[in-house]
Amino acid sequence: MASKLDLDPHIIDRARQAASDIADTMDTFIRERTTVAVERTTLRLLGVDGVDEDDVPLPNVVVDHALEAGLLAEGITRHIVRAMIHTGRDAQTVSEAIAEGDLDLSDLPLIDEARIQELGRELADEAMARIATRRAERDGFLERFEKRPAPLHYVIVATGNIYEDAVQARTAARQGADIIAVIRSTGQSLLDFVPYGPTTEGFGGTFATQANFKIMREALDEVGEELGRYIHLCNYCSGLCMPEIAAMGAIERLDMMLNDALYGILFRDINPQRTFVDQYFSRMINSAAGIVINTGEDNYLTTADAVEAAHTVTASQFINEQFALRSGLPPAQMGLGHAMEMDPTIENGFLFELAQAQLARELFPEAPLKYMPPTKYMTGNIFRGHIQDALFNLIGGWTGQGIQLLGMMTEAMHTPHMGDRYLAIENAHYVMNNTRQLGEEIEFKSGGIIQGRAQQVLAEACQLLEDVRDKGMFDTLAAGTFADVFRPVDGGKGLGGVLRRAPDYFNPVEDALRGSLDLAT
Repeated sequence: MASKLDLDPHIIDRARQAASDIADTMDTFIRERTTVAVERTTLRLLGVDGVDEDDVPLPNVVVDHALEAGLLAEGITRHIVRAMIHTGRDAQTVSEAIAEGDLDLSDLPLIDEARIQELGRELADEAMARIATRRAERDGFLERFEKRPAPLHYVIVATGNIYEDAVQARTAARQGADIIAVIRSTGQSLLDFVPYGPTTEGFGGTFATQANFKIMREALDEVGEELGRYIHLCNYCSGLCMPEIAAMGAIERLDMMLNDALYGILFRDINPQRTFVDQYFSRMINSAAGIVINTGEDNYLTTADAVEAAHTVTASQFINEQFALRSGLPPAQMGLGHAMEMDPTIENGFLFELAQAQLARELFPEAPLKYMPPTKYMTGNIFRGHIQDALFNLIGGWTGQGIQLLGMMTEAMHTPHMGDRYLAIENAHYVMNNTRQLGEEIEFKSGGIIQGRAQQVLAEACQLLEDVRDKGMFDTLAAGTFADVFRPVDGGKGLGGVLRRAPDYFNPVEDALRGSLDLAT
């Protein structure tokens, strides 16, 4: 594809190579470690579910038991499989016995290694088959239903009550939404466990639980049959339970997941070591499940100036791309994020925003880019807000974004009502339908403002990536380079849940994921 922005391919190659070098260095670090969340995820994929008598999730009970006994560095699978062979029980009943105090993983007889390996791989194959079945279901729906033009219209529900969310989601689908994102309850990303069962009392959103995923999936399938089109479901697998929520999404057939290599570090103060290990495992699961990830570069612009910090967004997109590739995630599942967050009063701001969106499109031509609406400079003036959203929709359609999170004119006032959502969908449909082929018709002035801005941002992003490579990712985060946020390598939440893998570490689920994604061991 010829560059409308007249981008220098040499600079693009330099930027991508620097990001690749960064990811390679971090990959070595990641492969030597596991976390409590990775091990809990493995248990979930092996079929462990439910809670103990104190409502503590069984995956937490078992992993904490193994951690306290000094066994976890070998991988929880090794010890669960030993217990299964010793007792003749399945993984679920073994976990229940541990929770009841009837079984101690540190007090098991030695079991032949070949038997452990054989049963572990059988269980992992069964887990992979369950994920493949749900992915095939989605593929069947997509083949049968109407294909919607990009950008897909993405709206949110955030009542705190999953049953009310389902009502609002059906309404939004009937109004024309393509993607429903269930906003997660405030603070859930900082919980080191996943709540259990349906929930009705979230704050600012609804808890991400497997039961809630199932309820919303069924609601969207029902309205999708009514409308004759597939309604995509999105949730959030960031935070301290990133890979666990990815696994729950794979099991319940979610279609998109907020999943970023840096977001939890920068915006939730989660330990960098913990996040890098967890994002790797979560992305392998998302890849196998056919789930499109949405990255969080838009958040950079809420803490830093969108004009001055634009290159950090582009640099982060390159980094997220390379981490995703090392987890087996293909470009078609990389919803790399960015946002229209410049001050709308600046001269030629629209041209700068257009340059940024077109730059992302040209740098990542196969990615279903996720474009975020104006939020930082939305005010109580709903009429100006509606115009800002219209300009945002114009750029999204013009530059061929894949996923358009629709802005709401009441963004600065309250959680949008269903009527506000209807106006947002109507706005997007009107603008995009009327400008469907605009991007194919328009060229940019050689040496003009748009080309010059895009070239400047790319050059600055390339320089930043090379600086990160030379300094190291951990030192870069500690220096506050991204989003003006400072995150030391040993700081933040969750560091105690990071372990170096023992020489005999065994995780057949990870091995099966890597095998299915054709990743080198």
